[in-house]
Amino acid sequence: MTDKDTNRQSKLLTVRNKPVIYKDLPFYGACRDVDDFQKLNRVGEGTYGVVYRVRDRKTKQIVALKKIRMERETDGMPISSLREISILKRMSHQNIVNVTDVAVGPKLESIFLVMEYCEQDLGTLLDMVPTPYTPSEVKCLMLQLLRGLEHCHNHSIIHRDLKMSNLLLTSTGLLKIADFGLARTVGLSSRPMTPNVVTLWYRSPELLLGGSIYTTAVDLWSAGCILGELMQHRPLLPGSTEQSQLNLIVNLLGTPNENIWPGYTSLPLADTFNWPKQDYNNIKLMFPRYSENTTSLLAELLTYNPKTRLTVKRALAHPYFSESPRAQDPSLLPTYPEIRNEISEKEKSRKAHEDERKKRASRAIDGDGESEIFGSQYKKKKV
Repeated sequence: MTDKDTNRQSKLLTVRNKPVIYKDLPFYGACRDVDDFQKLNRVGEGTYGVVYRVRDRKTKQIVALKKIRMERETDGMPISSLREISILKRMSHQNIVNVTDVAVGPKLESIFLVMEYCEQDLGTLLDMVPTPYTPSEVKCLMLQLLRGLEHCHNHSIIHRDLKMSNLLLTSTGLLKIADFGLARTVGLSSRPMTPNVVTLWYRSPELLLGGSIYTTAVDLWSAGCILGELMQHRPLLPGSTEQSQLNLIVNLLGTPNENIWPGYTSLPLADTFNWPKQDYNNIKLMFPRYSENTTSLLAELLTYNPKTRLTVKRALAHPYFSESPRAQDPSLLPTYPEIRNEISEKEKSRKAHEDERKKRASRAIDGDGESEIFGSQYKKKKV
């Protein structure tokens, strides 16, 4: 054990303003030094951290480093990050992003998740690629999403932030669910949880109405929104406010009533919304070229009542997945591995030119100086 490791053990982190010794953290014993990784470029930013593409200096493999956000934390390490680390370190499934290690910097608040690197995410692909997915490709992606989600739900984990940008895709066509910063483990007893989760476009009606007792059904609603987005190659319910989101839902599904969703009027925010009058479910009208089973699956995922909404097991058993055309083999999915790096390189080049301009303007001082890597200050090292 090095002096650095010994010193690190003796120091404390804080979680919700309570001191926690390193050895008591869920990732103790697996920490690596952030200097083990060579930064290549920044590839994304999630709710709770920035993600970098890096090279592992020991294995020479390309991996991803997710820097945990600490700048807004006054109570120490965010509980969401501890939760994400704890969940991902015990999850192992080909459709869930694999966290291999935790790395730490010279400061105790510099903590990174070391994850497998995926070349692209579905959100970026949707924005950058004009060609829609074929029905068999949509089926392939949904099958993988639901299989990963099934693994989560079998382990009593609600993701609570499923959206296109949190679905990663490898160069071999494997879909990976990522960003578990909002995930929660649920027990047998129902405990209140915050309804302020899930990105608005993918948020279920019970969450919009302020429900604090909810289930894995919120993930299935999000899966339905993702299915619709893949089918039409643009967001299905892109609301800008809670009211506009509700309007879009009602326009698609009709106005809810006590027969189809018993008790919804008792939810905390039900009386604060203006409910448009709309008597019809318009899913089939919106997707006239898709099969009966396709629109049936979409309608059963986008069901107002969370108790009658499809579970992930029932969704996987839906006739949609057994009818023709069958799901495309993942290895045959179209991939565009250069897109994320291309975007990142353009941003990197723009920033370099801006930095050079500032440097010339301020007549930079000669000397070694300091360089910012992963948001922490490191002295430049001579090779």
